[in-house]
Amino acid sequence: MKYISTRGGVDPIGFQDAVMMGLARDGGLLLPETLPTISPATLNSWRNLPYQYLALEVLSLFIDDIPKLDLDGLIERSYAGFSHPQITPVRKVGDLYVMELFHGPTLAFKDVALQLLGNMFEYILERSGSVMNIIGATSGDTGSAAIYGVRGKKGINIFILHPDGRTSPIQALQMTTVVDPNVFNIAVRGTFDDAQAIVKGIFSDLEFKDRFHLGAINSINWARVLAQVVYYVFSYCKLWKTGAESVDFSVPTGNFGDIFAGYVAKQLLPEGCINRLILATNENDILNRFVNQGDYSTSGTVTPTSSPSMDIQIASNFERYLYYLRDENSGQVQADMEAFTSTGRLDLSEQRERVAKDFVARSVSEEETIQTIGDVYAKENYLLDPHTAVGFRAALELRDSKRPVICLSTAHPAKFGEAVKKAIHEDVELPESLTELQGKESRCETMDANAQQIKEYIRKHALS
Repeated sequence: MKYISTRGGVDPIGFQDAVMMGLARDGGLLLPETLPTISPATLNSWRNLPYQYLALEVLSLFIDDIPKLDLDGLIERSYAGFSHPQITPVRKVGDLYVMELFHGPTLAFKDVALQLLGNMFEYILERSGSVMNIIGATSGDTGSAAIYGVRGKKGINIFILHPDGRTSPIQALQMTTVVDPNVFNIAVRGTFDDAQAIVKGIFSDLEFKDRFHLGAINSINWARVLAQVVYYVFSYCKLWKTGAESVDFSVPTGNFGDIFAGYVAKQLLPEGCINRLILATNENDILNRFVNQGDYSTSGTVTPTSSPSMDIQIASNFERYLYYLRDENSGQVQADMEAFTSTGRLDLSEQRERVAKDFVARSVSEEETIQTIGDVYAKENYLLDPHTAVGFRAALELRDSKRPVICLSTAHPAKFGEAVKKAIHEDVELPESLTELQGKESRCETMDANAQQIKEYIRKHALS
């Protein structure tokens, strides 16, 4: 299996090189040359596999340069610390199903991918004798999950940028209270999009990237998306065993990474297994407008909400889907992204019919989000975090009675206690892992959204 860039400027490379490259050197995103598919017989053989065994089977279709026994060990280590034996269990909540993705060390879905990616980085670096400086931007959960994935690992320093004051207090504490010598937190005066633009700009400086052996942990890294493909297959198999031959998924998304993993899973499984992907956004609705109007454009401002991980104007993974929407024409993708960079808008209205075969979408208001948390708790005695509530509300509105809907629950509700309290009028009990963050030593640098200033900070603290 070889990997290529959406913009066509990278010769095919192996999986390990793709992991280490992160953002493609031509500014695009890396993808497999071809997306694998499986037969109904293969799917049937996967039906009863535990999560780790299924992960090995799925990942092996995309990875041929890590021996299978070694890959098995990486998977086992990555999920050994999860609190639920099924890793991503599925629960019935009212008329919908909820796949709980928050049983990892930072109580967010990002752990599923970033525990694995951290172990892959360590594995590759040990064999090459090299070092890595990881640079990432986070709107909330990616940062802490990435930090927990590589804290204390030899040969790795990590620099995480987050928007100052725009994450939940718990999210900020999960990052800044990790004071291992290889962890560097930077609070950027600005939005997530400002931080993400700085990270992309740093990776575009190829001399700087090579000099400091930069690595990416954002979902621009293909390994992140690949790890998330597994839980779509796992949850489908769960419902298949109950007689459901076709399912829909509802995915709260801002960066398009998690739902793109669902798109890959849809291509992987036999036709019809995954019918529709319900794309749920909060009031920052660029992706909703793309699906429903063909309008992929920034509105100029980011609206702060109770689901901060989705407070995004520019979806970093959208380019991967655009590559398939443009019939794998990398030249057209290059032109599209250049146009978007200069104008902040892409008119894809002519593609709406085609997009509708993969996605339906809904934007959920802040009022609807809080109301949904309260309603579900009152009726089902089940707590949703605000991001999950966005996906749950969209599923209620857009579901088809012919098939079940699996809602991705992306974070533990206690991480967003203020929003949940507003909905249910009582405090949310904190898990022990969050309670112990209070009063701990923390370390963080607050800086302007200035790329040169941040590059100087990285230069000062980077491994080389």
